[in-house]
Amino acid sequence: MNSDLDKKYLWHPFTPTDLWLDPAHEPVVIVEGEGSWLMDANGRRYLDGNSSIWTNLHGHRHPALNHAIKTQLDRIAHSSFLGLTNEPAPQLAEKLLQAAAGEKTPHLHRCFLSDDGSTAVEAALKIAHQYFQQNGEEQRTRFISLGSAYHGDTVGAMSVGHSPLFHKTYRQMLFSSDEVMSPHCYRCPFNQARPEKQDARLVRKCHWECLAQVEKKFQEHQDRSAAWVIEPRVQGAAGFIMHPEGYLQETSALARQHGALVILDEVMTGFGRTGPLFAFQKEEVQPDLVALAKGLTGGYLPLAATLLTEKLFLGFRGHPSRTFYHGHSYTGNQLGCAAALASLDLLQSEPVRQNRLRLENVLRHSHEKFWQLPHTGDVRQEGCILAIELVEDFASRRPFDPARCTGAEVCRQAAALGLLTRPVGDVLVLMPPYSTTETEALLMIERLHQAIQNTF
Repeated sequence: MNSDLDKKYLWHPFTPTDLWLDPAHEPVVIVEGEGSWLMDANGRRYLDGNSSIWTNLHGHRHPALNHAIKTQLDRIAHSSFLGLTNEPAPQLAEKLLQAAAGEKTPHLHRCFLSDDGSTAVEAALKIAHQYFQQNGEEQRTRFISLGSAYHGDTVGAMSVGHSPLFHKTYRQMLFSSDEVMSPHCYRCPFNQARPEKQDARLVRKCHWECLAQVEKKFQEHQDRSAAWVIEPRVQGAAGFIMHPEGYLQETSALARQHGALVILDEVMTGFGRTGPLFAFQKEEVQPDLVALAKGLTGGYLPLAATLLTEKLFLGFRGHPSRTFYHGHSYTGNQLGCAAALASLDLLQSEPVRQNRLRLENVLRHSHEKFWQLPHTGDVRQEGCILAIELVEDFASRRPFDPARCTGAEVCRQAAALGLLTRPVGDVLVLMPPYSTTETEALLMIERLHQAIQNTF
């Protein structure tokens, strides 16, 4: 059986080894997908409740994406991008930059292609650092980012992350960066509001102490700050922490005041997940660098992009020593670029836009259902993302003992009911493909709700 071979030879990411190798654990072997559904080797159907880890935007086996890849495959699958170019990569760069443009955003004018979210962030950090080193501001070496931040698993991306779970083991390998508190209204020590059955962002009582901490950190560094690094509006792997309205705009303005760049990690939030095509467009923020991946190809192939301003790009012209010596063997891969072009066409089409709005509306109207459960601490939504934080005690916000793995148990119960999703700790997440019909979305909600009930 495939599961026997898997346990004998493979090593899975973010998966406890003993749990995976437990003889009682029978892995789900996915063999087929269609629309918002996945099928296993036993013929069982599952709703894909998290878009295959936040990547599959349009559903599985989408005819437009299939056609784009097959057409490109009949011509060429891959050729080097080092000193050469191809047809789909420049077309993709133009479309991405046009999609990221806005009336009040700077003219993002260049696109650096790579492989995944970590490499997109890594490129952004290295571009920012090298730009200052060779353009007269060598002192600007400090990167500031949020507590619990997760920006990927390469060394640079980990260095601007502050998640003990993901990064503690590797701290000695990483460069030093600065951490400020995450604007997590539900868990904020400055929020004086009592718990209510409502998104904590909407009933918070504070004086924006989280903003004051960012300002203080920039003042400490004076002219040594290189960049403010942030996932706009939603921190995914941190526990789907959703920021209060205006936080992104205010902190980006602080970075500008102190001469620092604004690096936005839109690996998870991009391509319509939070409402607009890119999360930063909702607050009309002016980014200098934007990291994109995950949904870029509609969940078909590994591809990432780092968008940047022309000013940064021009800072690398001149002597060959100013070259950006950074790259990837599969940079500009034709199959990936062809898939991404087709995905962007779908995203900008009226039918997909309308379906995203319908999906967002269904998720919004599901809140009350989860608030009725006694162990629901917070329910938060941003666009087509719904997060339910489970707690042991509502009145005190007391979390469950992590050793209980409550969120993981709920997701096991959900899988038994035909819904696949993964928790982030004890935060349950629904992030369906945009192909999801209203009936399918309601079924996802019902199955997750039932899984919580079954767990307790």
